[in-house]
Amino acid sequence: MSHIVVLGAGLGGTIMAYEMKTKLRRDDRLTVVNLGSTYSFVPSNPWVAVGWRQPADIEVDLAPVLKQRGIELRPEGAKRVEPAENRIQLNDGTSIYYDYLIIATGPDLAFDEVPGLGPNAHTQSVCQTDHALQAKVAFDKLVKTPGPVVIGAVQGASCYGPAYEFAFILETALRNARVRDRVPMTFVTPEPYIGHLGLDGVGDTKGLIESTMRDRHIKWITNARTTKVEPEKLVVEEVNDDGSVKATHELPFAFSMLLPAFRGVPAVLGVKGLANPRGFIVIDKHQRNPTFPNVFGVGVCVAIPPVGKTPLAVGVPKTGFMIESMVTATAENIASLLKGEHPKAVATWNAVCLADFGDDGIAFVAQPQIPPRNVNWSSQGKWVHAAKIGFEKYFLRKMRQGKAETFYENLVLDMLGIKKLKEIHVETAEQAQS
Repeated sequence: MSHIVVLGAGLGGTIMAYEMKTKLRRDDRLTVVNLGSTYSFVPSNPWVAVGWRQPADIEVDLAPVLKQRGIELRPEGAKRVEPAENRIQLNDGTSIYYDYLIIATGPDLAFDEVPGLGPNAHTQSVCQTDHALQAKVAFDKLVKTPGPVVIGAVQGASCYGPAYEFAFILETALRNARVRDRVPMTFVTPEPYIGHLGLDGVGDTKGLIESTMRDRHIKWITNARTTKVEPEKLVVEEVNDDGSVKATHELPFAFSMLLPAFRGVPAVLGVKGLANPRGFIVIDKHQRNPTFPNVFGVGVCVAIPPVGKTPLAVGVPKTGFMIESMVTATAENIASLLKGEHPKAVATWNAVCLADFGDDGIAFVAQPQIPPRNVNWSSQGKWVHAAKIGFEKYFLRKMRQGKAETFYENLVLDMLGIKKLKEIHVETAEQAQS
């Protein structure tokens, strides 16, 4: 009998638990360690921030679902991972031991690395659902008292899609409220160009997103280092290719949302051999830690080197489909180890994304994620917004049912032309915003 522990119950951890359960032997145990029992569908947080969703719409109570699947839940949360002892210290002072550990914690949000950044200071966030609720209060105030808006990400961020999504969703919501004409908008990003996305672009994301920003009258500053945030003012250094300062911008705002840099969570930060200096889990091609071979990592918490050199730190995103491929490989590899075999499965690490823009959107596929690629495709249209709604509903239904099968597998086939994703029958954009 072996005890497998999944640390974290976000997108990666939850589907990891569901899929791992299908691979276990009769006497094996599976436990999920998480702070609390609530799963939140993070991709919908931008909709929460403008009132298009309520938290209850995108949350799942995992306790009854995991119990039904025969998976134990420890909602105390982890204080420290001690891989040399095969142990996790929990926040209540107890410990849990494992034979195999899968770390799927997601990131720690490094708001403190920029003075004045974050929902406890002067800017909003859509990284967590409670942040998005706080942003909704600020959005309502903006509608009543319109003023300048600054949206984007700071240096070291590694998931730029939500920043672009929120900029366009907010722009759509302001138009719907008939106050867009009184809200100047600026997008700031450390990316070397609009649509880089930490991937050196996918298809024509540069042209598509730049065109959409021009069409919607959103100005932008790239190679932007955010140095500090003061009440109602953002200070940004625009840098040259060599990193020297080209210009300094002081941007007034009535509303600002900036994505922070990510780092590893405190439970793994500084654990020698397990995490890199930034706190991300070091893994090999089998998702396995080289120092502690009974420890695996999936999702945003793993260490992936950047695509190439950029003037400012621009991290690589770990998308939903990439996470699902990590999950599948990890489940197969642990199943092999339980049989006394060597791990063989390798995650595909392809990027597939539906970026919602409020009333249309951009979809892209990068296979593999790091260029040069076999598939390098992007497309824009209202169908992307509809597909994002369909994805949300499908995924949440699977979470509530405790099923391991994933939507992205079919989505990839659709985007590559094997099916017609544009013919998916889901709610209209108007219903989504009601």
